[in-house]
Amino acid sequence: MSALRLAEQRGEVIDIARRMTSDRLVVGTSGNVSVRSGDLVAVTPSGVEYDELRPVDIPLVDLSGEVVEGELKPTSELPMHLTAYVEHDAGAVVHTHSLHATALSLLRDEVPAVHYQLADYGGAVRVADYATFGTDALAVSMSEALRDRNGCILRNHGTVTVGNSLTKAYNRARQLEWLCELWLTAAKLGDPAVLSDEELAHCSTLFAGYGQSVR
Repeated sequence: MSALRLAEQRGEVIDIARRMTSDRLVVGTSGNVSVRSGDLVAVTPSGVEYDELRPVDIPLVDLSGEVVEGELKPTSELPMHLTAYVEHDAGAVVHTHSLHATALSLLRDEVPAVHYQLADYGGAVRVADYATFGTDALAVSMSEALRDRNGCILRNHGTVTVGNSLTKAYNRARQLEWLCELWLTAAKLGDPAVLSDEELAHCSTLFAGYGQSVR
């Protein structure tokens, strides 16, 4: 990998980490971001204010978790990120502590199908069983909830979304927060109507061919 490409990836990680704060998906240094290129992963460091980060501050680790470049320690949630790469072939991972998604995790085992946008996640977004942050147990719980999906919610904790790029993973994080806010808002007034499993599966098929590139 060229030094230029590594610098670009580190810069992308910082940009997305700062957007999490400005979009109110995290508070302070909570949440974390990573992107994979080949056998290396660029990931946010542990406990550093995002506004203070420089590209050189973003650690590079291999898929076993060994730091191969950088002086700062990677996020404590590194096991979760590496699991997403090794077991789910993710290209990028975004982990937030977003309010509405976390609130929904206290009430439900999955995100109700209140909007067809859930199809972008491959089906109903599951809520992973609680485990202490930074542990292998949490990585295992996340992996089960992420099976055949592009996102999940960690009970009493936050969200994890994946994509083939940081932009895609981040957009899914924002969309998941909106979906959870939608259900919580409607549930205050009554029992929200939901889409059928058949319609959600149909929309998932449509989403598989959705979108186009611009030059």
